[in-house]
Amino acid sequence: MRELIQTFVTRASQSLRQMVGIPDYDAYVRHMQATHPGRACMTYEQFFQERQLSRYEGKTPGSRCC
Repeated sequence: MRELIQTFVTRASQSLRQMVGIPDYDAYVRHMQATHPGRACMTYEQFFQERQLSRYEGKTPGSRCC
């Protein structure tokens, strides 16, 4: 039961962050480790800046890896 509650809280937090536009760095790190194991991850600051630029300045064609 405790695990179910923790999963719910985690997913609810992720959903709320997405709704207000806060990027999910932990999901990015998990994605990079699973999909691109040889590549280095951006720092949180680099990730946040890149997400902000992407959101407010428009996407560069081909900038998304997956």
